Amino acid sequence: MTAETSQTLDRGLRVLRVLAEAPEGLTVTELSQQMAVNRTVVYRLISTLEQHALVRRDSRGRLFVGLGVLHLASAVQPLLRDLAVPVLRSLAEAIGCTAHLTVADGDEALALAVVEPTWTDFHVAYRIGSRHPLTSGAAGKAIGLLGATDTAAYAVTSGELQSGAHGLAAPVRGVDGLRASVGIVTLDGTIDEQLVAPRVLAAAKEVALRLR
Repeated sequence: MTAETSQTLDRGLRVLRVLAEAPEGLTVTELSQQMAVNRTVVYRLISTLEQHALVRRDSRGRLFVGLGVLHLASAVQPLLRDLAVPVLRSLAEAIGCTAHLTVADGDEALALAVVEPTWTDFHVAYRIGSRHPLTSGAAGKAIGLLGATDTAAYAVTSGELQSGAHGLAAPVRGVDGLRASVGIVTLDGTIDEQLVAPRVLAAAKEVALRLR
């Protein structure tokens, strides 16, 4: 039996999705056309979403996703962190390198969860909340592999974010709306890709499974 759903709620969520995919914003007419919904209905949806700061309107009358979405998104970060930490801990302990979950935040990579190995004499201290451009470092470049034509399974970098540091990261694939990577960073010479890459890829896959 088909589950009963709310058409109004469904349409409201579709409004947010369509606007999220339109960085230049949309007019009410354009939004109505893309959704194949009457303008009057769209006006009512927008009015309700504006009251909750989930949609905003600029001086030209173009519609964008509102800042209220950020408050909702901020509640997701602790969940992502809690689900990823056990996987990162296993990865860090297995290879003796600092492991991390990094997510895309605009054009920056944000370190959301970090686990350091407990048995090594020294390792990289990687601060939760640290940021760097998506175009630099293994974590950011791995995120860039999502949806790209590049067939590389993971990214490897050396000295891009910190002199002497080496990183390897793999994208977290198959989680709608999430652009993230799992990776490791070390100061201990070059990375043995044959040893490390399979473990990082497996960890990224495990994180994806936990988030679905």
